[in-house]
Amino acid sequence: MKLSAKEQYGLRAMIELGLRYGEGPVSLNDVAQAQEVSFPYLEQIMPLLRDADLIESTRGAYGGYALSRAPDKITVGDIIRALEEGQIMALRCIPGVEAEDSCSRQEMCSARDIWRKMHDGIVQVLDSTTLTDLIEP
Repeated sequence: MKLSAKEQYGLRAMIELGLRYGEGPVSLNDVAQAQEVSFPYLEQIMPLLRDADLIESTRGAYGGYALSRAPDKITVGDIIRALEEGQIMALRCIPGVEAEDSCSRQEMCSARDIWRKMHDGIVQVLDSTTLTDLIEP
């Protein structure tokens, strides 16, 4: 599985907000600088995370972003789904996984069972790993 830049940057932004959980809103500029992520790219990512109810935004001079719930209640799977239209695309040639570039041989592929097991394993790891797991040593 290869994470897209959107997924990587979104996860890094969420980790930063997890590190600062309980401190109030964090400016997008502070998140970008702390995680060495492009500010304009984060501007595109944060609305997706907000729409998925993973973060809250506050406007104004002391505004910014904060997690909508505790870091131990947000999984990496939640974050990836928010950034990828609700579906984890660990592998694109799995029956039942919709992708623009899905393999036309899905139904007759001899290797599909192993691909399904790999996909399910990846999803299980993402869904069982919380932000707390990533931010606490």
